[in-house]
Amino acid sequence: MSRPKVLLLSGNFPKKAINLLLTRFDLEVCKSRNGEDSTSPEDIINCIPGKFGIFCYSTISINEQILKAAGSSLKVVGTMSVGYDHVDLPAMKKYGVRLGNTPGVLTEAVAETAVGLVIATARRFFEANNELKTGGWKNWYPNWLCGKGIRDSVVGIVGCGQIGTSIAEKLSKFKIAQLLYYSRSEKPAVNALGGKLVSVDELMANSDFVVVSIALNDETRFIVNRQRIANMKPNSILVNIGRGQLVDQDALVEALQKKIIRGAGLDVMTPEPLPLNHPLMGLDNVLLLPHIGSSTIETEEEMAIMTAQNILAVLEGTPMPNEVVS
Repeated sequence: MSRPKVLLLSGNFPKKAINLLLTRFDLEVCKSRNGEDSTSPEDIINCIPGKFGIFCYSTISINEQILKAAGSSLKVVGTMSVGYDHVDLPAMKKYGVRLGNTPGVLTEAVAETAVGLVIATARRFFEANNELKTGGWKNWYPNWLCGKGIRDSVVGIVGCGQIGTSIAEKLSKFKIAQLLYYSRSEKPAVNALGGKLVSVDELMANSDFVVVSIALNDETRFIVNRQRIANMKPNSILVNIGRGQLVDQDALVEALQKKIIRGAGLDVMTPEPLPLNHPLMGLDNVLLLPHIGSSTIETEEEMAIMTAQNILAVLEGTPMPNEVVS
């Protein structure tokens, strides 16, 4: 008797997750017509018919065309990510397909990245590294490559879920003057650190460091808008580890170009990958990372295993470890 099949949208998922799936499924990596690994919508549509599940990640859109092409056999999509804005939830509901994600697993890894971006951007690490490698380190003089310290600063965190709370815990150790946060409700863990719940406008206008870690949805899209960027302190730094569309990127580019704010550190942007000729690429007061917030060996393995467990649970008729319910 043939076993149900899962379509893998990468051939590089951690082996422990693959071995877990192989206990109950046959696996197929999505390929193009010439036999190469592919994540193009057309190739996914060609490969998806007859599959029980899809194992994907956050940069691949799962749209209605894919779900329709899958047919009635498709029961579950497992995404190796916390965010699921790449999945068409109304279409999932329409076709009766369940969705599992991986919250909680990557909290510490992403929080570490946020703190790293704050430090590296504030202290101009990448500018300094470039000076060293290109011969700029010849003679020290006062104010050369001086950055901004975190001690005695006001830190503002937009979005205090698990990741935002972890960022608050870490940055509060830097002897900051004040911790502001925006969230839908009071966060006792952040209040215990001395945090104060404020509006987004108050946070943006009064913070030396603004860290964006809120989930992307219709209400939060462009929560960091042009007016709020314009109201930031001249020496402030913006860090975004959430999603690119949380920030009005055109307004941010203008603010960086005109030195309206001191700098920015971005692990996420719009679009991804960012084109090499994008204006952000030519600025020396922005530090860009290629969406590697959760990219530790340990975290990716744990996320992949949880994704496999979500898919297996649907086959076995048991509760998914983490199901997205729309």
